[in-house]
Amino acid sequence: MNRLLNIFSTMLILAGLVWFLQGINLLPGSYMTGQIQWAINGVIAMAVGAGILFFANRRKTPNG
Repeated sequence: MNRLLNIFSTMLILAGLVWFLQGINLLPGSYMTGQIQWAINGVIAMAVGAGILFFANRRKTPNG
């Protein structure tokens, strides 16, 4: 399960990065290019992916 969450969160972070770069017009070639809403969506996706990655890899304490 941990491996699956790591893969999913990494893919979400990378997709968010692409959306962000397209939203701020650094990665052209899509209808998302230059649309600030996609930059915002990208930041949100990267934050969610980072949160999932953090919680999937945090150390479990032996007492709970």
